[in-house]
Formats: sequence, C-alpha cells, structure tokens
Amino acid sequence: MDTYDLIMRNAEEVVTDEEVRDLAAEPEGKRVYVGYEPSGVLHLGHLLTANKLIDLQEAGLEVVVLLADVHAYLNGKGSFEEIRETAEQMKAQFVAYGLEEENTEFVYGSSFQLEEDYTLDLHELELSTTMNRAQRAMAELQSGETAKVSHLVYPLMQTLDIEYLDLDLAVGGLDQRKVHMLAREKLPELDYEVRPCLHTPIVADLTTGEGKMSSSEGVTISMEDSTEELEEKVNSAFCPPTRDPEDDLENPVLELFEYHVFPRFDEIVVERPEKYGGNLTYEAYETLANDLESGELHPADAKGTLATYLDELIAPGREKLRELRN
Repeated sequence: MDTYDLIMRNAEEVVTDEEVRDLAAEPEGKRVYVGYEPSGVLHLGHLLTANKLIDLQEAGLEVVVLLADVHAYLNGKGSFEEIRETAEQMKAQFVAYGLEEENTEFVYGSSFQLEEDYTLDLHELELSTTMNRAQRAMAELQSGETAKVSHLVYPLMQTLDIEYLDLDLAVGGLDQRKVHMLAREKLPELDYEVRPCLHTPIVADLTTGEGKMSSSEGVTISMEDSTEELEEKVNSAFCPPTRDPEDDLENPVLELFEYHVFPRFDEIVVERPEKYGGNLTYEAYETLANDLESGELHPADAKGTLATYLDELIAPGREKLRELRN
C-alpha cells in the first residue's frame, strides 16, 4: 500500500484531498496529531483514531498525541492532579495498544496553553468569534447539561492547538469536523496557515445500529473489559445478515471488523467445525462482508471471531491497567 492509500485508509473524509496528496508525497518530518481529553479508560472510540495514528506512523509521519488536560479541566473532569493521573494512564494504554513510544510525542496541553502568546491569541479569537459560531463548533452536551462559557472557549483552544503544536495534519473523528472547519476559517485571521484534516468514521451503537457508539450512553467496549465481558457485548451486538437499504441502521459488527480488526491483522480466520463448512480465511474486509450478506458466514460466527480479535488487540492495554492499579 502506497503512502497516500495508507493515510487515506478508513478515512471518512479529508479536507482537502489535494493537501493530503501533497503531504503524502513528502511525509518525512511532517507532524500529525489527535487530541484526547483525559477522561478515563480507553474505549473503541479512542482506538479507532489510534488505529489511524498507527497507519500514519507506518506512512512515515511524526505522531503527536495531545493529552488535553486543560480541556478536561474546562469540561469539569476533575482537578489538574486527577486529570494528569488519568492522562498518564491513557499514555500507557496507547503504547500498549500499539503506538510506537519512541516515535510518539505525548504533549500535555498545559505545557503550552497557559503561555502568554497562546493566551493572547485565544483572546484575539474570543474577540473575533461570535457566540453562535463558537456554539456551532462546540461538542454536543450530555442530556440535561447546560452550556457554560468554558464550552465555548473549548473549540477556540482546539483551533490554536493546531498552530502551537506545529502540525501538518489534524486527525479526529467525524464529530471533530466542525472544530477543524473553524480552525481553517480562523487561523488565517491570525496570519497562521491552514492545515489539512482527516476524519475517521463514527461506529454505530453496538446494540441497535443507530446513532454512534458512546461510552456515556449505551454500550461500548473498553480496555478494562474482561474477555468474558467483551464476548458478552459482541455476542449481543446488532448484526443483521443483510442490510435494508430503506433504513438508516448500520451493522456495528461489520464496522468493527473494517475499522479495528482488518487494519491490524493481515488475515482473519473464522474457525468453524467441518460439519459447518470448516474454517474461513479472509485477507480483505470486503470478502467477509460479502460472505455475511450471502449467508456463507453466519452472524454468530462473525461475532465470535470479532470478539477473539478485539480481545487480542485490547489485552495488552488491559494488562497495563492492572499493573498501574496494583
């Protein structure tokens, strides 16, 4: 797979394709980042963007992980001491998951977001940005939560992070698109260059196939799940053998194969007794998806295989969590 294809693998959208092609032509020394609010144990939402960072490391880019402690503080996630303890645990989990520690720069937001130049730039953005514009870029609030001034400042800081981390590419889930568009709009007003951005997909709710998988609502899979808990969650997942084109439901089992499993394994083996046709081996996601659609692969076999491979992926992080807590 060439550099451009590796950068683009499982990307839902890039802005712009021309800018990303230029980046792929000369990746050496180019810096890419994802920002993570230190809020707890890593789950599949974190790990989807982490898979993309692993791709980008393989493509030759320098990876920066922003441990956004100031953002977490503004979001009411605890004291700085508590947030930094969580951030260190998350750092260890990312490395256990597969990010190359020697080639990954982990940066605390507080290491630069409290400096004078950053603060003055932030005030400049506050002066030039309407409340309506900031609200459009603001993250969705939990049900019943009231917006605070800190929620409006949050996306303005994300805009500045792209400049102050000296980045060449910003990566995030598709839900970060509105922040990245704000950055492309606002950075030139401060005489800073715009950067391309890459958005990864959002996996559907595990049990219904609707909306998005969320750690705060519904069921998700995290690094602290035991093998048995993981198997139970996957086995209860929504997985219709065929997709009705008339509805808006997705197949989260297939999405997890596409975005989590196939990027990390060269081949996937579905183990079946000979009386049910014997083992199936897949080297491409599309073949597995087609077999599920045709009936060659039963949903129960797909779920069992998915659980096995997901467990292999998160097992090192699960063990690291045990070490940190003992």
